[in-house]
Amino acid sequence: MLRTGGGGGSTGGQPWVLRRVRLTWLSFMLFFILVFFPLIAHYYLTTIDENGGPDKRIFGPRPGGELCEAKHVQDLCRIRESVSEELLQLEAKRQELNGEIARLNLRIEACKRSIDSAKQDLLQLKNVISQTEHSYKELMAQNQPKLSLPVRLFPDKEDPGMPPPKSSRNCRLHSCFDYARCPITSGFPVYVYDPASYPWGDLIDPLVKQAFLAAAKSNIYTTDNPSIACLYLVLLGELQENSKFPPPSELEKQLRALPYWRNDGHNHVLVHFSRTSSVQNFLYNVSTGRAAVAQSTFLEQQYRQGFDLVVSPLVHALSEPNFLEIPPQVPVKRKYLFTFQGERVESLRTSLRETPPQYFEEEIEGDPPADYDDRIIGTLKAVQDSRLDQVLVEFTCKSPQPSLPTEWSLCGTREDRLEVLKASTFALVIAPGDGQVIASAGCGMRLFEALEVGAIPVVLGDHLRLPYHHLIRWSEATIIVPKPRVTELHFLLRSLSDNDLLAMRRQGRFLWEAYFSTSENVLNTILASIRTSIQIPAAPIKEEPVVEIPHKAGKIAGTDANLADNADLDLGPVETEPPYASPRFLRNFTYTASDIYRTWNRAPGPFHLFPHTPLDPVLPSEAKFLGSGTGFRPIGGGTGGSGKEFQAALGGNMPREQFTVVMLTYEREEVLMNSLERLNGLPYLNKVVVVWNSPKPPSEDLLWPDIGLPIVVVHTDKNSLNNRFLPWDAVETEAILSIDDDAHLRHDEIMFGFRVWREARDRIVGFPGRYHAWDLNHQSWLYNSNYSCELSMVLTGAAFFHKYYAYLYSYVMPQAIRDMVDEYINCEDIAMNFLVSHITRKPPIKVTSRWTFRCPGCPQALSHDDSHFHERHKCINFFVRVYGYMPLLYTQFRVDSVLFKTRLPHDKTKCFKFI
Repeated sequence: MLRTGGGGGSTGGQPWVLRRVRLTWLSFMLFFILVFFPLIAHYYLTTIDENGGPDKRIFGPRPGGELCEAKHVQDLCRIRESVSEELLQLEAKRQELNGEIARLNLRIEACKRSIDSAKQDLLQLKNVISQTEHSYKELMAQNQPKLSLPVRLFPDKEDPGMPPPKSSRNCRLHSCFDYARCPITSGFPVYVYDPASYPWGDLIDPLVKQAFLAAAKSNIYTTDNPSIACLYLVLLGELQENSKFPPPSELEKQLRALPYWRNDGHNHVLVHFSRTSSVQNFLYNVSTGRAAVAQSTFLEQQYRQGFDLVVSPLVHALSEPNFLEIPPQVPVKRKYLFTFQGERVESLRTSLRETPPQYFEEEIEGDPPADYDDRIIGTLKAVQDSRLDQVLVEFTCKSPQPSLPTEWSLCGTREDRLEVLKASTFALVIAPGDGQVIASAGCGMRLFEALEVGAIPVVLGDHLRLPYHHLIRWSEATIIVPKPRVTELHFLLRSLSDNDLLAMRRQGRFLWEAYFSTSENVLNTILASIRTSIQIPAAPIKEEPVVEIPHKAGKIAGTDANLADNADLDLGPVETEPPYASPRFLRNFTYTASDIYRTWNRAPGPFHLFPHTPLDPVLPSEAKFLGSGTGFRPIGGGTGGSGKEFQAALGGNMPREQFTVVMLTYEREEVLMNSLERLNGLPYLNKVVVVWNSPKPPSEDLLWPDIGLPIVVVHTDKNSLNNRFLPWDAVETEAILSIDDDAHLRHDEIMFGFRVWREARDRIVGFPGRYHAWDLNHQSWLYNSNYSCELSMVLTGAAFFHKYYAYLYSYVMPQAIRDMVDEYINCEDIAMNFLVSHITRKPPIKVTSRWTFRCPGCPQALSHDDSHFHERHKCINFFVRVYGYMPLLYTQFRVDSVLFKTRLPHDKTKCFKFI
């Protein structure tokens, strides 16, 4: 079976072997083809590329990027190159950032160490500061304790009086005045006796009595409570014609019978007014005890220096002086160089009596007249006869007025004398021939009339006591010459310059207006003289109470993009503190006699220390601004240097100060709201006082902008432009920015104007300038608003001024000017410029190059009407008549920031710009 099986297997297995051999050969061939053929082909192709030139290469790199000739290949190539480059850059940045991170980590560690060290130092500094502040407070408490008002002292009802003086003729304030009744905080209460309550009351001239009571009633110091009074006023005269006081002994009894005389009459003032030059010195040889005497006529033995008062005559008892009848102060030189009209009253030379004379007339009639009178007559007649100058001297009168013996009586009527004085440059006032008469009603009347019409008084007789001579520096308004120098009088009068004459005439006009012109002024002057002597401060300034109109505040006001454009002016740091008022009454209780002459001899100005009447002004030329008790205080110890403190104070020498915006409006609600919104964010603004000048109240649905500061809307009684300058009690700052409701000013301009005002607090500082001009054809003044190199006014529609000027405008300036403003509904800004220039004798200050301030798109203002300018022409000429001269002063001074750029017209290139 094996062989069969084996045989069968050998025959049948041959094809299988063949198939196996074939498979092996096929596998070998496939392996050869797949392995060796590519190698051989690669070698062959490589050999061809190496043997051939660069142009015949098949697979190698080719120049010109032939391999990337296809578009998609080229894109891929560019992407590859860009990605590769970015990867390289990112890698470099990564390495750089890693290095920076490492450095910052090192700095962080260093800062952490520094912070820990600084915290320790700060803690130590805080401890040092706390200790220093505590030490400073202790030193201040020791050296400058905080003072409050002392407890008000009330006089004892059972006042026993003072010890009797050795002689009432030797009375002085320190020996005869009871200071205990007049505490420094008392307010100076004055009790006025009713003339009907004492026996001689019926003998007093009814006109004088009525004028005295009216003046006392309107005075702020008078009180109806005699138990708290500091001073007691008793009116003695002038008596009616043909009336006469009782004998001295009887008069003394009647004085002692006064209910508050208290044995010796201390703190009493016996007032004797004189309306005529007749003799009425009834108090001579009357023992007045410790009561002071205020009258026009004194004998040397009778007058108690520093205690009694020489007062001016009471001419305008119940009538106001007519300013339009007063001649102008220019031209300086008038028709006559000097004039005098009078007749000497000879002494009666009665026989001497063994008994002492009982009346004043009897005393002085026993003395011979002075021998200088004959020389005066001869000298003045010689000057008149020389005809070197036109003079008028008359020594006889057709109708002489009654006068003292040895005195020069007045001639003619008052109207006749005034006509002569209006044509006189100087007016002679010759003292009585008797040297014992140191004050007389006749001389006082001559002085009053000369000052009234602008004739400069020339007093012959240096022993004569002029009214309030211990307070008023009369040498600034009069020429006082001893009688022996009468031969040199003509030379002295010819040697005075026009500027000096005008200054003396203007000063005399001020003295007459402030102290002598009306019965109110006369009484105020008497009280102010006594109050100043006993060093009691005056009452505070009278302020206008605000009747506020309630209003609703709307959304918070935004900031106008135009107002943020302060590229032209950088004012440095600004305050961010909340509103605060200007300090008040810092010096009121340290007011001493050192300020007397300074306060009584200048026109009232913003330096008024105790402002109520025009009797306490401070000299404007001195840089002590005391409008409400504040003063200039040096900053930084005066060490100089970079001026950092000065810059931080925004000008001036007061480190903290703000201003109040007073905005006048009349039924222009949309314009008003826009103007108020523009004030949002204004630095140094304290509050806004809107004077609503319309009788119609604002709309009930009107939403007022919320500017972050108080807006006080004031209701006024009538539509008057004078309301702009009322001293509202809502204004708590010294600085006022008067602005119209359509004025458009940037914040930087307002801040710059405020800075300038702080360095010139007695001036009006504003933006639009105007000037006055003389019309040769019509011989009158014109108002001009054309562009000019010079100016004399700035419009108060955008101007800073001191609040005290609002008081002067409303209560001191002549009423005729305010009436003119109400009549034309115009010119209030001109009136304010007149007032300030008249007081300070300085022009206003214009800041920046602005000539107008109207906002774009606002309704047309009244100033565009032709009648507006005609009215302003009339106003200027009327104001000149009231003041008696042109007080406005020209200036080319303009204050600009060094960063302001001004483009001047070609015809104005000669203008000067002061920086």
